[in-house]
Amino acid sequence: MKPIAVTILTGFLGAGKTTLLRHILNENHGYKIAVIENEFGEVPIDNTIIGDRASRITTLSNGCICCSKSNELEDALLDLLDGVDKGQLEFDRLIIECTGMADPGPITQTFFSHELICQRFLLDGILTLVDAVHADQQLNKFTISQAQIGYADRILLTKTDIASDNEALIQRLQLMNARAPIHTVTHGDIDLSILFDIEGFVLNDKLSVTPSAPVFRRIPQPQNNIQSIVIYHDKPLELKQISQVMENLLLTFADNLLRYKGILSIKDDSRRLLFQGVQRLYNADWDTEWQQDEERKSTMVFIGIDLPEEEIRAKFAEL
Repeated sequence: MKPIAVTILTGFLGAGKTTLLRHILNENHGYKIAVIENEFGEVPIDNTIIGDRASRITTLSNGCICCSKSNELEDALLDLLDGVDKGQLEFDRLIIECTGMADPGPITQTFFSHELICQRFLLDGILTLVDAVHADQQLNKFTISQAQIGYADRILLTKTDIASDNEALIQRLQLMNARAPIHTVTHGDIDLSILFDIEGFVLNDKLSVTPSAPVFRRIPQPQNNIQSIVIYHDKPLELKQISQVMENLLLTFADNLLRYKGILSIKDDSRRLLFQGVQRLYNADWDTEWQQDEERKSTMVFIGIDLPEEEIRAKFAEL
């Protein structure tokens, strides 16, 4: 049975999550989409109660499904699966719309900590919407707003029709999350191929990062609690040594790390070693061999809260 692809939709209050969600649900994309959200808008619905946990599951007029749960996300997911198994529901994608002040971390970990949910759902990616008009003020004032950026696989910049000069904001977002491409979205309108099939939590070699060189500006750079550290290593690494450095890094800073991913060149092995993680959840495996025309070097990206960059760089530089 093919797992159901899951997209987490996050972003600070007023960033445009509901507008984007409305656009997705109204598009002629051929998907049967279920949505877990906290509140319902004025939509024609057919109320149904499913499961002992009594989630509120509603079917919209276009065939999409909405599920509102006041308690645990885990229960809402199990209720949806109950509906599928009983033949009462049918969907092939799930979107979870977070509240504006929600931390995506616990939501993300739900898909790795429950055996049945791990089997039946596959977390595809985290989309973070950023309000171009108010983003700097929100990022300066609320750490949760920065955390939403740190977890992102895609950053969607909204209200650029009102705030058109976004160069400084984009540079700031790239410093916070070097691995998430930034796209603009106007009134929820965006190509759905950007939003779906991201494979953000699949262990693969998709790792493109923005340049890590310092950005020199005449105005002071804002202070970010969330930052990206991009590390390159030209020489092949000893597997035992890199394992020890990673274990120490997780032991010391696991609560500060949000997302991390790397492609490693290992001494005396022709294959690439891939790793990725979310906070304490971490996995690694061997990938395909390095190609002859491919630059063989290790690339690692760490995104976290108040990470000691100099100390982390020094540890890898010692290898």
